[in-house]
Amino acid sequence: MAAKDKDRIVPLERIEEFDTIIDARSPSEFLEDHLPGAINLPVLDDTERRIVGTIYKQRSAFEARRLGAAWVAKNLARHLQERLQQYPPSWRPLVYCWRGGQRSGAFVTWLRLIGWPAAQLAGGYKTYRRWVLERLVDLPGRFAWRVLAGPTGSGKTRVLQALAQRGHQVLDLEALARHRGSILGTWPGGESQPSQKAFDTALVAALRRFNPQKPVFVEAESKRIGLLQLPDALHEAIRLAPMIVLDTPRECRMQLLLEDYAWMGDEPGSLARRLERFKGFVPNETLRRWQELALRRDLATLFAELIARHYDPLYRRSLARHPELGRAPRVRLTGLDPGALEVACREIEAWSSVSERLLQPSAVSARPPHAAP
Repeated sequence: MAAKDKDRIVPLERIEEFDTIIDARSPSEFLEDHLPGAINLPVLDDTERRIVGTIYKQRSAFEARRLGAAWVAKNLARHLQERLQQYPPSWRPLVYCWRGGQRSGAFVTWLRLIGWPAAQLAGGYKTYRRWVLERLVDLPGRFAWRVLAGPTGSGKTRVLQALAQRGHQVLDLEALARHRGSILGTWPGGESQPSQKAFDTALVAALRRFNPQKPVFVEAESKRIGLLQLPDALHEAIRLAPMIVLDTPRECRMQLLLEDYAWMGDEPGSLARRLERFKGFVPNETLRRWQELALRRDLATLFAELIARHYDPLYRRSLARHPELGRAPRVRLTGLDPGALEVACREIEAWSSVSERLLQPSAVSARPPHAAP
């Protein structure tokens, strides 16, 4: 890199030196994924970017650049008059686009002409994405994982939240994925899941906050959470980690399901349509009955039958395929109140401490995590 570009074009490892990270890409690119904490100030919106790209391919690069330059100037002027009015002369922004090319370069040129010590991220988002994928390979193996397992509705997420409140390191995969992992695992209100790229970015951000000297608690998950895939290295690390099973009474599981899925009762038609996903797992007659229960808003009967006729049989089949799950230590969760959660957490803490003393790499048996499909 030329000496004159040393402070204008900077590598990824220097991003902490800057006050603000600006994503100069289009809104749809930003929505798919972006650097943590970045703000979106596009130099071309989605329509403008598409038109410029079409002209570049079908007519000429010159015409595309001429039109694009006019739109870039217009958009930069708007950003300077609106979002960037608040910053003092000492403000240090870092700008990136897809590959660290013309969009971020134009932005940085104008910011530096004004007097701000702006810089451009070398390689842009493409370099950052490559860095994320590399971290997803090397980070998971650095931590001592502790896995909570159990049938659907056993309270694994509630216990993880209680452990986090007690100061433990917790990776809540379902919160990051915006999905509970099961067939009816859609997030409350039908909130859509993030893109795979955004999920990966969130995972790396979470993993980098953990202390490798302390255990990390996580829920047993399958390879897929809704539409998203767990990275191979993370899935393997969880698969090989010590596991404890929550033993939760049926009435407590029902209470949890009715609390977590109460919002579905406000959308009976939508719930009935979601139940179509059980087609092939249960007889058609059973499926029709469940849909009728959904339309009548009878969630208590519906969830009781889902547990009895689908989720518990599924879990029993998992026990038959993986006997080590049946041999895992168990913790009784007698309720969802703070006192019951505290008792369960103390037992888990004691188990984790014993696992820390006894665990040897050669002693860890290969086993898959268990979750409802």
